[in-house]
Amino acid sequence: MEGMKKRKLGEAAGDEEIPSEEELRLLLDPLPKPQLVHLLSKLGSQYPSIAEEIRSIASADPVHRKLFVRGLAWNTTSETLCAAFLVHGEIEEGAVIFDKATGKSRGYGFITYKHMDSAHSALRAQSKMIDGRLAVCNLACEGLSGASTTQDLAQRKLYIGGLSPDITSEKLLSFFGKYGEIEEGSVAYDKDTNESRGFGFVTYKIVDAAKKAIDDPNKLLGGRNIIVKLADSHKGKSLQTQLPTAEVPMSFPMAAGYPQPGSAHASTTPVGYTYPQTVASYTASAYPSVPAPPALYPTQPQISYPPVALKEDSYGFPSTQVGIGGYPYYISKQ
Repeated sequence: MEGMKKRKLGEAAGDEEIPSEEELRLLLDPLPKPQLVHLLSKLGSQYPSIAEEIRSIASADPVHRKLFVRGLAWNTTSETLCAAFLVHGEIEEGAVIFDKATGKSRGYGFITYKHMDSAHSALRAQSKMIDGRLAVCNLACEGLSGASTTQDLAQRKLYIGGLSPDITSEKLLSFFGKYGEIEEGSVAYDKDTNESRGFGFVTYKIVDAAKKAIDDPNKLLGGRNIIVKLADSHKGKSLQTQLPTAEVPMSFPMAAGYPQPGSAHASTTPVGYTYPQTVASYTASAYPSVPAPPALYPTQPQISYPPVALKEDSYGFPSTQVGIGGYPYYISKQ
């Protein structure tokens, strides 16, 4: 049946004039992208040569084929990483990233497939358990921003505390998998000793699954009562407890005319207190002298009078004659 269709198409093509490439471009140019994608995918599914050309063009840029893989165990090697992702297609390059100074894994790596469709297959697949850790991948061009960027991430990511030392990532994910599909999760391990730190994180794909895990009264895992709450709330609480009160930066209003606060002084100064960078200095000679205050009452010149002879008044008492206004006046000396 399919051969008959192709034969009819060929006969029709022979009867009609085949449009040139330029004419086809003019026809395709005004079409929206969804229609073009539908048209090319339909042609690619019918003609293998077109499918191969589409595949070749799409895979030309490695940005569409390179994956960023995070959540790796500290002992995961490049060989182990590539073996886990080989099921999706031929790998062109793959490696775990190691710290140059310590020689230890940084907990992430990259996988570059030979074809773009292999990368998409890996992205659609569930997260892989590699060396006891749940490895999660996304396109490398998106970096960490491409991982769980939806606004409801804060409602899907849980903090799991109070874990027993023998609880592995597999046991943790197996226990919480009953509430819903898990997007990402792992026990937190010490980078140097590779031992459990007693807590972990689980991120569900939907908010309802996270709510079920929080609301379930059965919080017993590994013989211990564990803590289950939103990761964001735990992060804020731990941040507050790690900052001593004396080290919380404080700001004080500055008087008008002072320069902006500069760097803190020596270590004897409490953290968070700052002072002006420079303060102008003045010498004593720079200030004007203060004038003496004026006299409170002006002084008048003193008038002296010569002594006068004593006389007796009409009653026989001695008196002193004082000239006032040019007239004689007697003051009795009684």
